[in-house]
Amino acid sequence: MKFNIIFYGIGTVLKYLGILFLLPIICAICFGEMGAILPYVVASLVSSALGFLMTTKKVEEKEINSTNKKEALTLVFFIWLLFGILCTIPYFFFGFSIPNALFEAVSGITTTGATIISDFSQYPKSLFFYRSLTQWLGGMGIIVLFIAILPQFAVAGRNMFYGEMTGPVEDKITPRIRYSASWLWGLYILFTFVGVLLLRFVCKVNLFDSICTAFSTLSSGGFSPQAQSIAAYGDWKVTLIVLIFMFIAGANFLLQYKIFIKRKPEAFLKSEEFKVYIGIIIFLALVVFGILMFKGDFEAPSAFLHSLFQIVSIITTTGFASCDYSLWNIDAKIILFLLMFTGACAGSTSGGFKIIRWIFVWKYLKNEISKIIHPQAVYPIKIEGTSVSEDTKGQLVAFVIFYFAIFGISTFLVALIEHNTTIALTGSIAMLGNVGPAFGPLHPFGNYSELAVATKYIFIFNMLIGRLELIPFLALLHPDMWHRRG
Repeated sequence: MKFNIIFYGIGTVLKYLGILFLLPIICAICFGEMGAILPYVVASLVSSALGFLMTTKKVEEKEINSTNKKEALTLVFFIWLLFGILCTIPYFFFGFSIPNALFEAVSGITTTGATIISDFSQYPKSLFFYRSLTQWLGGMGIIVLFIAILPQFAVAGRNMFYGEMTGPVEDKITPRIRYSASWLWGLYILFTFVGVLLLRFVCKVNLFDSICTAFSTLSSGGFSPQAQSIAAYGDWKVTLIVLIFMFIAGANFLLQYKIFIKRKPEAFLKSEEFKVYIGIIIFLALVVFGILMFKGDFEAPSAFLHSLFQIVSIITTTGFASCDYSLWNIDAKIILFLLMFTGACAGSTSGGFKIIRWIFVWKYLKNEISKIIHPQAVYPIKIEGTSVSEDTKGQLVAFVIFYFAIFGISTFLVALIEHNTTIALTGSIAMLGNVGPAFGPLHPFGNYSELAVATKYIFIFNMLIGRLELIPFLALLHPDMWHRRG
C-alpha cells in the first residue's frame, strides 16, 4: 500500500470539495439568508485546509498512474467517508446533534433520502438546497466527477471509477476513462437541466423547488424541499415528469452513453437487464393498480399514476412519494417492501441490490439444479451475452451472502433496540438499499428523528455500505490490503 498516494489523492479531492461547499451561499444570498452563509464557509475552509495539508508532499505523476486496485478501493472508501463527515458541518450550525447531523449528511451523499427533519419550517431554504446538492453530487459520484475534471486522475482513475460505479459494470466503455467520466457527467447535467426546465415552465413550480427536485430525482435521492414530498404539489404533471426522470436515473448511464454519445440506439433492445427493468415495472405497476382499484378507494387514472410512480420510486431507490403509500392495502405494501430488495440497473444512480445481480442469482440457481441431474455437464452463465468468469461468479456469490448477512444482522440489532419489527425489517433494507422511507413510523411523510442513537448509527453504516456496495469496505478488512508493498 502506497500511503503517500492515498493521502495525496484524498487531499486533492478535498481541496476541490471546498469549492463545492460554497455553492449554497448563492442560494442563501438570493433568499436574503445572510445568517446562513457562515456554515458553508466553515465547511469549505475545513475541507480546503485538510486538502492542502494532505497534499503538501508532492507526488510524481508516474506514481499516481501506478495506483493499483487495492489503493484505488482505499481511496474510494476514505474519500466517501471524509465527504460524509465534512458534510455534517453545516448541520451543526442549525442545531443538529452529532448523530443527527451525520445521519442527514450520509443520507444525502449516499442518495438514501431518509431524513431527521420533522419540521421543515424551522430551516432556511439554503439548507434544503444543500441537502439536494449533496444528493446530486453523490448520485453520479464525486470520484467520477473529479476523474472528469482533474488531469491527475486521467490514468489512475480507472480503478477508482469502477470502485465507485454502482453494480457490476463492464470493464471498458472507452480507453480514455476521463473522457468517459466527462460524458457521463455531461449526460447527468443535461438530464438535470431539462428536468428543471420542465418543472419550472410546464408545471409552473417555482425555480427553487424545481432545482431541488431535479437534483434529488436524477440522483435517485428523494430529498424534497416539501415535507409531503411530491404529493405536496398536488399536480399530476409534476408527478409524471418526476416519474419519467426517476426511470431515466434508474437506467444504466453507461448504456445511455452508448445510445446518445456513440449513437447505438439498438443497445437498449440488446440489454438483458434493461428489458427486465421495464418488465418488472410494468408488471408490478399493473398488479398494484389492480389492488388499489379493487381494495382501495381510488379512481382509475389516479390509481394507475400512483401505482406506477411508487413502483418506479422504490425500484430506483429514489424514495419520493406521490401519496402516503403506508395507508395502502397490505397486499400493495408487501409488493413495495419486496421491491426494496431489487434496485434498478447497474451503472445507474440508484442504490439497492441491482437487477443484474438478480439475473445472475436466477441463472446460477438454475445451473446448480441442472448439475444435480447432469453432474458432468458444463453450464456457462451468460449475462448480457458475455460468459461470467469463475472469479466474477465467486465475487457475486460473496456479495449476495454479505448483503443479506448485513441486512439480517442489522434487522436483529435494530429489533432489539427499538422493540419494533416493522422499523427493524423495513428500516434496515431501506437504509442498505438506499431507498429512504420505509413503513410504520418511517413512512414516506415521516422521519427518523425519534429512533435511538444506536439505531441511527447502524443505519448510517448501512447507508454507506449500501452506496459503496460492500466491495471497498470488505477489501479493507483483509490484512493484505495494508501491506506497504504490492
